[in-house]
Amino acid sequence: MDASDSALYATLLKEAPGGLAFFDGDLRCRRANDALAALLGVDVRDLQRRRPAEVLPETLAGAFETALRTVLAEDRPLADLDLVVPADGEPGRAAGPSAVATAVEERILACTWLPARGSGGERLGVVLTALDVTERRRAEEVIRRKEQRYRSLVEASAQVVWVAAPGGGVIDDAPEWRAITGQAPEDYAVGGWMAVVHPEDRPRIEAAWRDCVADDRVFETNYRIRTKSGTYRHFDVRAVPIRRGDEVIEWVGANTDVTGQREAEEMRGRLTEQLSAAALRTARLQQATSMLAEALTVSQVVQVITEVGRSAIGADYSAVALLDDDKLRLSIVTPSQPGAEGDARPASRDDIKVADQTVMSVAVRESRPFLAEHPDSLRLQLGRDEKELFAQHPEERAWVGLPLLAAGAPIGALRFSFTRPREITEEERVFLEALAGQCALAVERALLFEREHRTAEELQRSLLPSDLPQLPGMVLAARYNPATRHVQVGGDWYDVFRLPDDRLAVAVGDVMGKGVLAAAGMGRVRNALRALALNDPRPAAVLAGLDRLFSATEDEEQFTTVAYAVIDPETGRGAFSNAGHPPPLLISPDAPARVSTREPGTPLGWPSQRQQTSFSIETGNTVVFYSDGLVENRRRGVDAGLEELVATAADAPPEVVGDPERLVDFLVDRMLAGYEQVDDVTVLALHVPPKSR
Repeated sequence: MDASDSALYATLLKEAPGGLAFFDGDLRCRRANDALAALLGVDVRDLQRRRPAEVLPETLAGAFETALRTVLAEDRPLADLDLVVPADGEPGRAAGPSAVATAVEERILACTWLPARGSGGERLGVVLTALDVTERRRAEEVIRRKEQRYRSLVEASAQVVWVAAPGGGVIDDAPEWRAITGQAPEDYAVGGWMAVVHPEDRPRIEAAWRDCVADDRVFETNYRIRTKSGTYRHFDVRAVPIRRGDEVIEWVGANTDVTGQREAEEMRGRLTEQLSAAALRTARLQQATSMLAEALTVSQVVQVITEVGRSAIGADYSAVALLDDDKLRLSIVTPSQPGAEGDARPASRDDIKVADQTVMSVAVRESRPFLAEHPDSLRLQLGRDEKELFAQHPEERAWVGLPLLAAGAPIGALRFSFTRPREITEEERVFLEALAGQCALAVERALLFEREHRTAEELQRSLLPSDLPQLPGMVLAARYNPATRHVQVGGDWYDVFRLPDDRLAVAVGDVMGKGVLAAAGMGRVRNALRALALNDPRPAAVLAGLDRLFSATEDEEQFTTVAYAVIDPETGRGAFSNAGHPPPLLISPDAPARVSTREPGTPLGWPSQRQQTSFSIETGNTVVFYSDGLVENRRRGVDAGLEELVATAADAPPEVVGDPERLVDFLVDRMLAGYEQVDDVTVLALHVPPKSR
């Protein structure tokens, strides 16, 4: 070598930052620089003219010699072969891609082995270059481990990651995403993740994604994705901008499949709705049961069913129809009007043949619910023309018919209809069948009540006097006010009749109870009183005879009171006896109104020595007999009622006091004003008018 080559060679060996060495064909080191010796942890003089096995640890020496032989045998370079130099005399080893330093002193060398030739091309040996890459390899290993941890975390969390360009477009493939959606690589490259978003969600998602990209804001939302099976699943997505300085270089998004969670939430919501609906239906059924228990007439039952149908299932129309005695026709019952709960008049009815093809006819014939959720279903089941179907309510679009069964046999039908198509769920069907069962019980009870009411009403009407005697010296007026709360006939009664000696017998009574039994008991007392009065008209004798009758024939629990008087209409003188009845009221133009303070005695049938009192009705005076329903109710006791009666009579104008017809109306209207009437009221007034001059 000339001087310049020699200087270059010396400089390389001394100043080069990496290790340099030359090995001859026998694998002996002919030249090595200090940098290589330092990297290997040996003295450079120990390397001279020695093989690696003579200087280096066994594993490291083996790696050296294997590389040297390969280059010499194959006459080709070996590049980027990492060798690990152990620390503290540990055995050396070749460093593969996954090698990691286990101690700080351990070094990783990136070695390149080059065949060396002479000027004539002959092989002289092998040149080694070695660079210390320990820190770089460790940094690469840290990055690799972070990537592995990140990948494991993503896989464990069932998230699918995708990357987008700064402007939102596709830049990298997403195999995990395509495995879910079934997109081909070319399809994903064109449309990306947005291509498989549900069409209903896409406009919203595109707008939100566009705004986030424009504003560099985090993109966080949810949408439905079409999977490779063609079904849609729910995903939550969060994408964040990755910045380098102030510039967004890409977007990284993570999608999480939340279909199971959504389905669980929807199921929980449906169950909650079903439980709420079931609780509401139960409450409404209980409410209907309570309301039906107070409905005493069929018309009132229909009114309750109409209200329940509208509130519970949103029915627009409802009807109840009852079978006639021949079981061949159904009669539609008109509901009672609000405020007419005491009206016992027959309801107007429209007839339907059981053999007809109608909603209620089919329900009665087949004893099962009839459901038609839309007009086509109705036509299919009934086979009738549309004009016939919608003649009464042309806007009806869905129907429900339910049989009313009593002891398993139909007594009528219940019908609901809607102005829109309406699907009846199984839960609603169960509710409607229960409602129909309650309705059937209420209708059966109402029919029994109406029959009993008619019987009792006819009986009572036949027992009360059709008119009062007309007398020249005495004017009589009576008023009977039946209780309206339960629309029942009671046991109140009055009677006025002539005795053989032309005196006047006057009686007012009250038999405890309602209905036929009370009316029958009232009839027996009234007839017995007449018979006894014709034999011995003295009041004490008549009441004593009634006591004997009660002891022999009546139930001990039959509580009955009677006030009985015999009056001479010519003189106004008479005798009076009382069996537990409220005291009579005396109204006089010259003195304050008052009630009798005589002991009223005991009710009929109770052991008692009957007493009678003489009295005289003066000219211009009025005596009023009445039942306890006038002075007593749930909010007013008897004593307070008597005081109020006296005060009311004192307020009566003179023209009212002088007219018994007006007086009885005045007393009844004033005494009942502001109170709910729960008992019958009977009032009988006897007035002796002033003698004309």
